[in-house]
Amino acid sequence: MQKKHVGILLVTPALVFTVACFLLPVLALLLEAFHIDGSGWGLQRFVQFFGEELNRQVFLRTLRIAALVTLSAVLLGYPAAQAAAKVAPRYRGLMLGMMILPLMVSPIARTYAWIVLLGRNGAVNSALQALGLSDEPQRLLFSELAVYVGLLQLLLPLMLMSLVGALENLPRDVTHAAATLGANAWQTFCKVTLPLTQEGLIVGGTLVFTGCVTAYVTPALLGGPKVLMLETLLYQKVSVESDFGSANVIAVILVVMTLMVNAGLKRISSSRSKI
Repeated sequence: MQKKHVGILLVTPALVFTVACFLLPVLALLLEAFHIDGSGWGLQRFVQFFGEELNRQVFLRTLRIAALVTLSAVLLGYPAAQAAAKVAPRYRGLMLGMMILPLMVSPIARTYAWIVLLGRNGAVNSALQALGLSDEPQRLLFSELAVYVGLLQLLLPLMLMSLVGALENLPRDVTHAAATLGANAWQTFCKVTLPLTQEGLIVGGTLVFTGCVTAYVTPALLGGPKVLMLETLLYQKVSVESDFGSANVIAVILVVMTLMVNAGLKRISSSRSKI
């Protein structure tokens, strides 16, 4: 038997399981959003969904917070990943372990930690009052800022791991050659490091953005009912209102947003590579 046939046989069980238990149910769920009872197929449910002011606000808030968290993860992730990639080999395992460690802690535990820190008597309010920046405790919880901080801390390790993996495969001779030719640190990063590590940026950006728009625990606990996001709105539609039609619409919106971000990042990277 040829190696090609052996490979197909080995992949087939996992492929069948994935199609039967994941792809088909998800496809059926997404198609249900376009099905209109008694009148075939159409976009009526989407028109009704975006026709409500609350739904539009939740959609724009989710998009805004996800974009800010992704951009912040990129700005914070690149310097940290470059520093981690330059660590001596004997310390690199420890560095990577420290990056992975937050992912081993439950998101619920990490979110409750932020509730303690951002509470009226928490460390952040105590520090603000001690520094004279505030006369009384500020309401930090149940705000977009709290959701932003919680999601950034939750998803930043994903960006770091993606960028570290890309930077470790970057030949150091290339950056040294750029410096020899007169490029400063910023020019080396923009013209050498960034184009050669764009695949890691695409993967990390997609993971962070997807994690933001699909996160439930962090927005629910830090944002509460005042800062609804699509995932918390989806939970309300199903558990409180039993509105499965709107829930299907939200599911389609989440999938489309993720695909569009991934396609946009790839398009930006391909346009940069042609320059």
